[in-house]
Amino acid sequence: MKSMCTQHGYLSLMISLGMVSATSARAEEDVEIIEITGQRQQGEILNPGAGSAGGLFGADMDVSDIPRAITSLSAEALAQYNITSLHDIARVAPNTYASSGFGTPSLPSMRGQLGELFQDGIRRQAGNNGFGLPFSFNSIAQMDVVKGPPTVLLGSTQRNGGFVNVTSKTASVTQNRGMVQFTAGRWDRYSATLDYSHVLEQGKSGLRVSAQWQDENSYYQHASQQSENLFITFAQQFSAQTRWDISLEHYDAEYPDIAGINRPTQDLIDYNLYITGQGRQANGSEVPAAGSVISPTGEQIISRANVLTHPEDVNGAQTTLVRSRFTTQINPALALRNISYYQYLEREEIATNSFVEIIDGAHTAQNRTELDIALTDQQLTTVALDVRYNDVLGFSQFTTEADNPIDLTAPLSARLIPLSQAQQQRLVMLRDEVWVSPGAQYDINMDGTGDFSLSDTTDSSTWQTGFAIQQQSRWSERFSTILGYRADYYAVTAQDPLPPPGMVAARDTYSDWLHSYQLNATYALSPALNLYATYSNNDATSNSMAGGTVLGVDNAISAANFATRNTLYEAGLKYAPDPALYAEVAVFEQTRSLRNRDGSNTGIQTTGIELQAFFQTDAYWLNASYSYLDARYDDSAAFQGTRQVADAFDNSAPHIIVGSAQGSPAFAAFAASSQRVQGVVPQLVALNAGWSIAENIELGSSLTYTKSFPLDYLQSVYIRDQIRWDLNASCELTAALRVRLDVINVTDEDNWQPVFEGGYFGADLVMPELPRHAKLALQYAF
Repeated sequence: MKSMCTQHGYLSLMISLGMVSATSARAEEDVEIIEITGQRQQGEILNPGAGSAGGLFGADMDVSDIPRAITSLSAEALAQYNITSLHDIARVAPNTYASSGFGTPSLPSMRGQLGELFQDGIRRQAGNNGFGLPFSFNSIAQMDVVKGPPTVLLGSTQRNGGFVNVTSKTASVTQNRGMVQFTAGRWDRYSATLDYSHVLEQGKSGLRVSAQWQDENSYYQHASQQSENLFITFAQQFSAQTRWDISLEHYDAEYPDIAGINRPTQDLIDYNLYITGQGRQANGSEVPAAGSVISPTGEQIISRANVLTHPEDVNGAQTTLVRSRFTTQINPALALRNISYYQYLEREEIATNSFVEIIDGAHTAQNRTELDIALTDQQLTTVALDVRYNDVLGFSQFTTEADNPIDLTAPLSARLIPLSQAQQQRLVMLRDEVWVSPGAQYDINMDGTGDFSLSDTTDSSTWQTGFAIQQQSRWSERFSTILGYRADYYAVTAQDPLPPPGMVAARDTYSDWLHSYQLNATYALSPALNLYATYSNNDATSNSMAGGTVLGVDNAISAANFATRNTLYEAGLKYAPDPALYAEVAVFEQTRSLRNRDGSNTGIQTTGIELQAFFQTDAYWLNASYSYLDARYDDSAAFQGTRQVADAFDNSAPHIIVGSAQGSPAFAAFAASSQRVQGVVPQLVALNAGWSIAENIELGSSLTYTKSFPLDYLQSVYIRDQIRWDLNASCELTAALRVRLDVINVTDEDNWQPVFEGGYFGADLVMPELPRHAKLALQYAF
């Protein structure tokens, strides 16, 4: 704790010094103040279709011309919509509702599946199945939310529901400018941000520094978050045709793993009624374990803050990223882009419920070179060479978790899961009192079966080399196409970093080619109305934590990890007559794969429709979105930790619950079917609006509605129809000073959401959303 406080104090000192330096610089020269009021250029700032997006098909394209469903959010839009996590995009972009990600989302979710996270067109190292390193917005200038698999230039990935591509802040070479912001909210949630860009040589070079500090307590018991992010970027403008941006970012965070409330019965969802009683193993032990059965002792209203956490849980991560982007127009027919990225990640979680995930070092480096060849004014060919390297050393243990047997109303000791001697014998000691799975299977007693419990432990490295070609053709004033093909060669090595004593570490290598195709066509029905159609077919990978590759029970790398096929059929209309008006509608059918907790893959088929619209006048603006999603298993098996919540209980108190006494967790498997995927919202409506009631005062409102959906596979428990209504008010006290108040969940709804993507914990856990709370932000521009 002393070290943590020292780090926070050090960063606070940095911010203070930076403010003094910035103020001194302002005294020495006139600084042009960039002010954005409620009425100035708001259509261009908040309109999700008025700007441009880069990286998807090479050079920047107008959003209204991009033949994909996309919502583009400027930095001002992110602030206006109060988007502070990747899951908040559901308030703006259709079909982006997400599970809680154990309280710390590290990935977006689109069309009922986890998506990928890109920055400047390069896939970032993120979490495993949604829980990993929280995402900092400190370095972000723009966020583009794109549905469906990545384009051929972006390359083969693991998750294909959609992706978010964020554009990094850059330094100005023409103008000094800065901003400092402080926020304070309920439950002692505080943050401070300093962002300053300084011209080193007018018109040629600039430096920008952005630092952010967060210290947040939590509504949830035994949960808090502290983080520091420092982002530094340098720009060199060699000429009007040539520019180089390079940046360094370091992020250090301590954050909670919040598993929500267990025993998600319908009475819990509807009335906050919790069934009490500690689960027992068959041998009578009350230590939570697989197969435990609960004899109900009663029901009581549970505090929604009483979630599955423990004050002795350890969870933190730190990462360092280096990015480079070089662009040049060689001549009228040739343009070159080179994008480079390196990230180092460390993460350690040791939880009292026996869950362990330690990334002892993950190195990821990627370089992509794109060359645009303009054969004629109507034909543009882009060729790309992309090389990515990923090296992961990680240890994990999740085989002895047991959520339902824990009585949250009992003392904290009831949440501890000490490992028995028999359990320890199926694991390997990493260090004192820390047991993890080995990275391979071994038959020590020679009885023909493996003697160890496997999870995601690995020491693996992957070389991914991609070759892409893309052809953009304008066949007439109205009709254009984008064709693309990419081939990725994977060369993978994986070995067990921690074999049992006396055993030779298992090791395997694997190589494969993965292919992707895309066909996009756009027809301009009028200068303002585009009709587009998209087809995409791509192979994808299935990876473990930090993008690593694990050995299977046969001590081999599974070829199935490189045989995931995804298809997308999408058509839509985009209407963009001017920056004050935008409308988009898309219909789609998409097949993809879901990575299960045991490493297997399940096929998912989704169909749906998405609409979004923006309208602005001098006095007000309105942004609305709607989505419909039908997500089903594609004649595939499904898995849950527990078959249904009633299985966790015996039938000793049928007036409380009719239990089956099958025990929980029981690692249930369901036969192949076309059953509806649990934990996925079928309909989502979002309405955002702002009113300028005076020259310097604006009121805002955000309303979201989610349609009822099943929490578990058997549809025995439903999350009901839900609304969330937020209000905000902002006032420009001076040309440079602005204050804003946000009130979230104004009507204080008892809303719920799934804990984990894919529905695995649908009969074990559910996450209570935050009650009504407020946040105050003070921003000064200089």
